[in-house]
Parts: sequence; structure tokens; C-alpha cells
Amino acid sequence: MTLRVVLADDQALVRSGFELVINTADDMRVVGSVADGVELLEHLDRVDADIVLMDVQMPRLNGIDATIQVTARHPGTRVLVLSTFDDDDAVLGTLQAGASGYLLKDATPVELLAAVRTVAAGDTALGPTVARLLLEYVGRGRTHRSPDPARVPVRFAPLTERERDVLLAMTGGRSNREIADHLHLSETTIKTHVGQILAKLGLRDRTQAVVLAFREGFIESTGRTA
Repeated sequence: MTLRVVLADDQALVRSGFELVINTADDMRVVGSVADGVELLEHLDRVDADIVLMDVQMPRLNGIDATIQVTARHPGTRVLVLSTFDDDDAVLGTLQAGASGYLLKDATPVELLAAVRTVAAGDTALGPTVARLLLEYVGRGRTHRSPDPARVPVRFAPLTERERDVLLAMTGGRSNREIADHLHLSETTIKTHVGQILAKLGLRDRTQAVVLAFREGFIESTGRTA
């Protein structure tokens, strides 16, 4: 299967560089290159895409607002953000909007291609700097709760104990294969648990589940680390 990728960035030279990298891979190709969010939405109405590589700062419709509309109008298309910004607003804004990953533009070609494949597989792709930022954000202004698992936030009450274990592992950035090894279960079983977690929480993908777990104190409530 060839992954169909659309580039959305207001800098033509940046798009050209990403296109060169993407088209060198045997399993993906660029099917669109646009300068802003409005052009992106118009293009996606005409062309099917698996992945959008999205910039945050764009004219007319920025990356956060464009991500909201892409995920709503084209649920089969995943968004991977590539930005020069590594601040809380940009990272959390795009992830909460429905992006499945966030890399900085200084990522290497190998890292970029790996992130595209990761997001296409339904996993979350966060660059090292972005992952650190997210964890630092979680730690700021938080009060440590009782380690009693029974005191998980109400939003997570519908989850079984095993599903909570899987969600905790997801917050550590583990893939399904790594979670399966960690919990001594099959990868198929983990995929089933992930699907049930998303359904019970009313979420679209793993990234939204991880952001929700961070934002609502799920990790502190378990008293455990991922």
C-alpha cells in the first residue's frame, strides 16, 4: 500500500524539501502541496489522502483550525504537524485539535519518514523535544493524588483495570507491539483494548487519549509511571 501524503505549508521551499524526502520512499508519495488551510480543505475534497503534513502558522486558516476541520470532514485522514514552534500552545493546541503527531522541522529525513509510517499505523508520533515539553507541561501546577487506583478521574471510570494499564502505557509513547511485550499480551489483544478505550472515552485516536490522560490527571491518579 502506498501512503498518500498532502503537504500544507506557506513556504514553497519547505514544501519542496518535504516532497523530495517523501517521494524517495517506496511506500509513500505526495499527492498535493498547498500554501494554507483553506487550500488544503479544498484539495482534500478532490483528492483522497492518508496523511497531511501540516504547518502551524499559515495564512487564512492556521494549522490548529485546519486540523479540526480535516479530522471532522475527512476522518480517514491523519494529521502530522511539522513546525518550528515548540511551545505549549502550539503543541497542545494541535494535539487537542486531533493531530496524530508533532515533529519539529529540524527532524531528519529518517525521523520524518518513520513518523509518517507511525501515524499511518494509528500510533502517535512525537519528536523528543515535543515529548519532553508535554511531560513538563503535565508536571507544572499538578498536585499529586493518592496512589489508590480507585480514585481515577470520573472520565476514566468506564475503563477496566486492564484498559487503564494499556492507557498508562500509551502515555509513555509505547507502540502496540511494545505495550503487548510490556503487559505480556498479544498485539491483537492490545489493539482491541485500544479500540475499546477510544470508544468508551469518545475519542478519535490514540493521541487524543494521551492528551486527555495528561490533561485530566489520569497518571497522577494511578500513582504509577508509564
